[in-house]
Amino acid sequence: MKVAIVANGELENHPRLQTIWQIADLRIAADGGALNARQHLQLAPQIIIGDLDSLDDATRTWCKQAHAEFIQHPQAKDETDLELAIDLAIARGANEITILGAIGGRFDQTIANTLLLTKPAQVQISARLVSAKFEAWLATERATITGNIGDTVSLISITPRVEGIVTNGLQYPLRNETLILGSPRGVSNRLIAERAEVVLAHGLLLIVHLKNTI
Repeated sequence: MKVAIVANGELENHPRLQTIWQIADLRIAADGGALNARQHLQLAPQIIIGDLDSLDDATRTWCKQAHAEFIQHPQAKDETDLELAIDLAIARGANEITILGAIGGRFDQTIANTLLLTKPAQVQISARLVSAKFEAWLATERATITGNIGDTVSLISITPRVEGIVTNGLQYPLRNETLILGSPRGVSNRLIAERAEVVLAHGLLLIVHLKNTI
C-alpha cells in the first residue's frame, strides 16, 4: 500500500507533488500538514494525527467536510507529529511511504525528520522525503537513481561505516569502497546517465538526489 504523509514544513505548488498525494492509497497529515494539503495539494487527508495544535479553523472544517479521521495525542509526548504519522502508516500496512513538507523552517526539525527515515528502513519499508527539487531515502543493500544527466547525487553514511559501495552511472565512481560517518566524501556526485545504481554490503546510506530540472 502506498502511503503519502504531509508534514508542516515547506511545500511547493507542484504537479508532481500533487500527483503523489492524489494517487496514494492512504493520505495522512501530520498535524499542521493538513494546512499544507489544503493550500498546495488540492485534496484533503484521510487521517490527521498529532496534538492538533497547528490546525486553523478553516483547515479543520475542510478536513471534517471530507470525513477525515482525527487522531489526537497530548501535547506533552515523546514523539513528533511526523513520527506518529510514520508509525501509523506502518501500522496500517504501508509498503511504500512518501513524505512531503518535511524540510525547511527549524534546522533541528529538518535533521530529525530526515533521520526518521530509519524507522521504516528498520522494518524493510521503502520511504523517502520528496520535494519539487530533491528526493532523499535510505539504502541498505541497493538503490536505483533515475533522473537527468547532470543531476547532483550525494551519498552520506548515517552509520559508523557503509562498506562495499559500488556505483554505476555516477561521475565519480566508487568501487568496493567505504564511506564513514562524518565524512563528506560522497557529497556532490553527478549523474552521467539517466539511471544510476548503488550497491552496498553493510551499513545505512542516505541518498540525496537534487533535481536540476523540475
